[in-house]
Amino acid sequence: MSQRGLVDINILLDVLARREAHYAASAALWAAAETRTINGLVSATSIVTLYYLLHRAADHATALRGIRLVREIFHVIPVDGPLIDAALASPLRDFEDAVQYHSAVKAGAAIIVRRDMRHFKNSAIPVLSPAAFLSRIGE
Repeated sequence: MSQRGLVDINILLDVLARREAHYAASAALWAAAETRTINGLVSATSIVTLYYLLHRAADHATALRGIRLVREIFHVIPVDGPLIDAALASPLRDFEDAVQYHSAVKAGAAIIVRRDMRHFKNSAIPVLSPAAFLSRIGE
C-alpha cells in the first residue's frame, strides 16, 4: 500500500499556477499521487482556499478546473466540529496549520508534505518538503 501524505495547499498551487521556483518538485509529487505511488490527501479547507485563490488570480472557470483536477487525484479529508475543536486546543500557534495537522491525524497520514516547516517543529507526524518526501519513497 502506498504511503499516505497530507499535501499542503502551496504544493497544489505550485502545480496549478506553474510557480517556477517550486514547480518541478511539486509536479513530481503530484505525479506520484496521480499514479498512486503515494496516497495524496488534502484537507477540505485547502479546497475552499484553493478555489478562492485561483478565482482571484484567474476566473471562476479556471478555479473550478483546478478544483476538479485536485479532486481526481487527491482524497479530501472532511473538516468537522471535532477536528476544529482539536485544532483550537492544539499547541500550534497558527490555526490554519493546526487544521492541516489535525486533518493529517484524522486521515492517518504518515507524512505532511509542505515547504514551510517552521510551525511544525514538534509535530508527531514527520513534515517533509516534496523533494524530501519523494526521495524517501524512492521517486
